[in-house]
Amino acid sequence: MNEPQDLQPVHSLDARSLRGLAHPLRMQLLNALRRGGPATASQLAAKLGESSGATSYHLRQLATHGFVEDAPEHGKGRERWWRAVHMGVQYDEALLNDGDPEVRGAADLLLHEVANQHTRELSTFLGTRGDWSEAWQRTWDASDWTLSLTPELARELIDKMHDLVESYRALAPAEGTPDAEQVRVHSHVMPIHTD
Repeated sequence: MNEPQDLQPVHSLDARSLRGLAHPLRMQLLNALRRGGPATASQLAAKLGESSGATSYHLRQLATHGFVEDAPEHGKGRERWWRAVHMGVQYDEALLNDGDPEVRGAADLLLHEVANQHTRELSTFLGTRGDWSEAWQRTWDASDWTLSLTPELARELIDKMHDLVESYRALAPAEGTPDAEQVRVHSHVMPIHTD
């Protein structure tokens, strides 16, 4: 399985790579490879409930834009294996206000698909909570707070949360440690209207 330290750092999106990634199935494929490690188009199709033709096409598109690459050490015969290249992506806020409506649309789609992914992950956990050990059933969290902040304070909060989460990468237990699991951490900071 791909461990996060095996992947390159976060990839910065530009207008071209954003358009290459901003598709719901491509984002699902990339996330599946990041979390589950190398796989074939057929394996990913079965996992995601898609046709292998669709997954194969979208994997090639992801490769064209540098998000995935061949994993030949896993292949046997004509089987083509794929792996993620980066741990994650980041984008410049300017893409949301780009002069090209196609770029703005791709940025919007990317953000909405991330929000949908977060909702799916939480819903999946809630639906399978009873399958986890007692320790994990007592350790999950879905909290929210409402604060009064300036944009500068909100940015400081985001940076501090990101630094805290990143500091736990160095504490990751060795592979095979009992009860160690991949853990997803979602963070959302946004202004709201109070009326």
